[in-house]
Formats: sequence, C-alpha cells, structure tokens
Amino acid sequence: MTTVGGFRPASDAANVALGASTASNATFAPPGRRPVRVARTRLAFGGAVALLAVSNVVSNRVWPEGYLAWNLGVAGVLLLVARSAGLTWHDLGLGTRRLRRGLVIGSAAVAAVALAYAAAVALPATRAALVDERAAAPFAAVLFVALVRIPLGTVVLEELAFRGVLPALVGGGWWRATLVSSGLFGLWHVLPSLGSATAVTNTLGTTGAVVGTVLFTTAAGVAFRAWQRWSGHLITPMLLHAATNSLGVLVAWWLVARAGS
Repeated sequence: MTTVGGFRPASDAANVALGASTASNATFAPPGRRPVRVARTRLAFGGAVALLAVSNVVSNRVWPEGYLAWNLGVAGVLLLVARSAGLTWHDLGLGTRRLRRGLVIGSAAVAAVALAYAAAVALPATRAALVDERAAAPFAAVLFVALVRIPLGTVVLEELAFRGVLPALVGGGWWRATLVSSGLFGLWHVLPSLGSATAVTNTLGTTGAVVGTVLFTTAAGVAFRAWQRWSGHLITPMLLHAATNSLGVLVAWWLVARAGS
C-alpha cells in the first residue's frame, strides 16, 4: 500500500474498503444461506422418495391402465421438485454441453446390449432365462410396449429419478449418491416382480425371484450410473435402459412365439 506524506491515496482507501466489504460478505453471508439450502435439499429428497413410493403403488396396483400417462406426469413433478431445490440442468445430467457425447456412448451401449442378447439366445443354457410368459401377446401389443410404454413410461421416469434427481439431492460424493439411489432403484422393483410369470420365478420361487430382482436391479443401477459418469449425460443410461428392456421384451416374444409354433 502506497502512502504520500502520511496520507493514503483515495484509490487505496477504496480498495481497503472494498476488501473489508468482500471479507464481510464472505464471512457472514454463506453461513446464513447454507443451512437453508441443506434443509431445502433434504426436504426435496424426502418429498421425491415419498412421491416415488406412492407412484410405484399407483402404477402397479391402483391404476396400471394409466401407467404411461401417470409416470410421465410424475416425471414432470420430479423435475419441478428438483428445480425448486436449486438443482441445475447440469446437476440432473441434462445439460446440452455433453449431449452429443452422451448420444455417441449411448449408441455404443445399445449395440453392446443387442450383441449380449444375440449371444444369450444362441446358447441353450441362457436362452431359458429370457422366456417370459407375459410376452405371449399379439405382436402389435408387444411393439407398443417395446417402442412406447418402456421408453416413455418406464425409462424417462426411472432414469430421471434414480440417475438424475435422487443422486443430485443425496450428494456427498459419487459413490454415496450412487449406492443410495441404486438401492432405492432395487426396492422400486419389488412390486413389479411380485407375481411375474418368468423362468426365474419358476426356478427360485416368488421370494427368491423378488430378492434376486432387487439385487440385480441395484447392480444395474450402479452400472447405469457408471455409464452416465463416463458420458456426462443422462441420455446414455436412458438409451442403455431402453435397449435392455425393449429388446428383452422383443426377444421374449420371439422365444414364446417360436416355442408355440
């Protein structure tokens, strides 16, 4: 700091005043805002989990006929909850900067899933696990499920919720956010797995099939999060998820139709 004849120039005095003001803001402003933000985030997380729990019951038990419209509506409400909690589009994995990379990596994931299904169908040891009696339906109905119901009714809500909103609200590092959201993703599949007529259910029984489904979908949630982390965008696990479920339905229909012919 420069002095002239014992006097401090006006510019230096202004800098000192500005520095004092900045220090005051840095010292006192954040502590006042941080508890409010933490409380708002926790409230949003609890509200999102409660909303998903109610939604799971509605779409699987109360109003299964409205599955598509209901889940899209819940996805919209989740977005509002996330944005009201202060999350940005980047926090949710929906920023535009990584969209192209997400599409490229997502397309590669779709190709990998298709190759995996082709290998599973070719091997008798794994082919039986793909049989699902729920696929014994007219081909038009199967196409609707594979191309509309799954991508829009299942993937949009589940990826937005379990790879977008919940991990962002949990925070605390990638692994913590991933394990919490993936564990909830596993529990999300309890109701859909009850009473499903699959080869796995016939082999393990209902309880074994439910436990196996929860563990498998929890692991899948971790894998989906890893793909998202690699690409930096939510579109990657969306494409991977849609390919896994939709191709699974089409393959199951083909196996059931083939066995009946």
